[in-house]
Amino acid sequence: MLEVKGLRKVYQSGSREVEALRDLTFTVENGDLVCLVGPSGCGKTTLLRCLAGLLAPTAGDVRVDGKAVDGPPEGMAVVFQEYGRSLFPWMNVRDNVELPLKQKKVPKRRRQELIEQSLDAVGLTGSAAAYPWQLSGGMQQRVAIARAVAYEPRTLLMDEPFAAVDAQTRADLEDLVRELWKRLGVTILFVTHDIDESVYLGQRVVMLSSSPTVVQDELLIDLPADRDQLTTRADPRFIALRTRVYEQIQAAKKNAER
Repeated sequence: MLEVKGLRKVYQSGSREVEALRDLTFTVENGDLVCLVGPSGCGKTTLLRCLAGLLAPTAGDVRVDGKAVDGPPEGMAVVFQEYGRSLFPWMNVRDNVELPLKQKKVPKRRRQELIEQSLDAVGLTGSAAAYPWQLSGGMQQRVAIARAVAYEPRTLLMDEPFAAVDAQTRADLEDLVRELWKRLGVTILFVTHDIDESVYLGQRVVMLSSSPTVVQDELLIDLPADRDQLTTRADPRFIALRTRVYEQIQAAKKNAER
């Protein structure tokens, strides 16, 4: 579904070059939920923007359904970390969710169905007339997720979407993502700096090195498909897996210091 091969990104400022991504290769199969985790500043957001066609790579190849990505691919939606900047404050919740559907030229009746379904899916039924500034941070991020879901994407990229919310809200949103993933059958690539979150959410965790970034390791998350915040996080297997990811991230940091 999503193929990344030899991806490299170099930023240039005058005569100075900064290599953010060195040589990234991995795949995400159709219908999978894969988490990307790495040290702070390792280029996770740069990688996601290359995958979304928002940033041109210096070298390498990104393909979705076998087609090279040279702009935002059809059937792909992105949920950004900064929900406050991705929602339009002068539009109410309904209009924010509807906007990409208008761009997609979805018929009006179908737009209304998708808006209602997506708001219901994220627990915001009854909030359609509210404005983003009237909502909590967690509710604003639910609006951003609803907008992405209403678009009916085949692939959903999520860029540290819960980094700015409190721990309790974060737990609720994590469960929401897994629920939507199972219900919709969408392919999700979830970028996070939170080790526990990557293990809780993913079927597989791709661990990145420090910048300039390569894939340091990949880990299959062999936890039960049905997960909850209490029993899953207390499972000895969960603890063993998060320890493995933590060790790799620490190793990445030490390698960067050499």
